[in-house]
This record gives sequence, C-alpha cells and structure tokens, in this order.
Amino acid sequence: MQPLSERQRSFAAAILDAALPVPQGLVGPDGESSPKRFAVYRNNVVVGLTETLKDAFPAVHRIVGTEFFQAMARTYVVIEPPPSPILLDYGAGFPDFIRHFEPAASLPYLADVARIERAWTEAYHSPEAAPLDPRAFKAVEPEQLPGIRLLLHPSVRVVRSQFPALTIWRMNVGDGVPAPVDLAAGGEDVLIARPEADVEVRSIPGGGLEFIRALAVGTTVLAALKAAIAVDPGFDLSANLSGLMQAGALVGYTFAQEEISSRSARRS
Repeated sequence: MQPLSERQRSFAAAILDAALPVPQGLVGPDGESSPKRFAVYRNNVVVGLTETLKDAFPAVHRIVGTEFFQAMARTYVVIEPPPSPILLDYGAGFPDFIRHFEPAASLPYLADVARIERAWTEAYHSPEAAPLDPRAFKAVEPEQLPGIRLLLHPSVRVVRSQFPALTIWRMNVGDGVPAPVDLAAGGEDVLIARPEADVEVRSIPGGGLEFIRALAVGTTVLAALKAAIAVDPGFDLSANLSGLMQAGALVGYTFAQEEISSRSARRS
C-alpha cells in the first residue's frame, strides 16, 4: 500500500493529466478500477477551473473567443493547479502565462489586459478602509506637505502597459463596444482601487505610477515627487493628488518627523 502522501500526489497529477492512468487503489462501487468514472471527474475539475478563469478574466475571454480561451486556460490549469482550495485566489499567474503563451503572440497587449483584470479582482477582495476626507488636509501647513507620508488604500493596484491596454479592456467589459485600436499610439498606466463598493479603474498621467509606487513603500511626498519628475519633468503634483483623492486611493497620512520621534521614544 502506498503512503497517503504519495497516493494524494498521484491523484492530483492524474486529475490534470489525461495521459496518466487511474491512480492505484482508486475503485468504483463494484470494487473495480473505473477509468470512465475517473475521466468524468477529471473533466469536471478541469472544466470547473477553466470556468473560474473565464469569470475572472472576462475581457480576455471576449477578445480571444471561447474556443481559444478554453484551450489556453486548460494548458494553464495543467501547468499551474490551484495552490489552495480558495478559488478566489486562483489565476494570479495567468497574466504571466499569457505573456509566454506562444499561440497568443499575435496579441501582445493581451497579458496586460489580463493584469488589469487580475488587479481588479485583487482590489475587489481587498480589506475595507475609509477613504481620506479631503478636508483633513486643512490641518496641514504648506511647508509640512513635502514631509508627509501618504497612506494608500489597501486595494490600490497599478498596472503599466506599453500598449493601450486600458482602452482595450474598457471596450471588452460590460457594455463596451470593441473597435480598432492603434497599438502604436502609446502605452497606458492604470490605477485600480476599491474605496467603496465599486472598483475604480482609471488612467494615470505621466509620472503618476512612479509617484504611487513610491508612496506605497513609505517614502515622503517630496521623495515620491522626485521619483515622478525623474520620469516626467512635467509631472503635476496637485493634479495627481487630486486624482488620488477622487479615486478614494488615500486613507490617511503621517509626518516623517512624528515617526522619527516615535521610534526614538521606543528606544529610550
């Protein structure tokens, strides 16, 4: 008799690989091995995971069509089965898989559309947090602004694409109407956040993505501003802060000086 761990591994492998035989010791009600029963179960598992991906990546599905998507998803399912029983987490690696999926090479923007969709899913299921009330900034003196550390909403995600991936995504979700897109028109940076019940998806101006990424790692507004200007000398701090507020992407702020004082007090 095989150890339980080995039996579990062989079962998991056989579920995703039709070339493998029915696992040893797996029998039907009559006590005999039942390849047909196992084949039905195997097919149901693969179909279920494929449907999970279709639900999570509706724009990708619409762009490539059902037949292509099913073939692509089945290949992904075999390569990357669910790491946990929580299917809400499944598909994190699908955008990278698409990027390297040779049959999709003629659609170079497809992986970035998938990244937007994955970010949408992550934002939707992120922890709750109350967006910052713009009036809170009235307590901040102008000279204090450079030393502020802005706190992002837990749902905030950003996606950079060298293609107009946001435009393409919008055309292929909900009531969007697909239309010709000039892929040479330039890329788009995207902000995804869920401050309330609905997920916000919007374009980010030049330098905005660097600004948000800098804030995400705890840098001050001044340091984040420098990171943004290094990419886009025309970066507009006021417009970008306004955009983040409108998107509900900020939940609070601290002062760098206060953090230093707090750390010093804990050490003393």
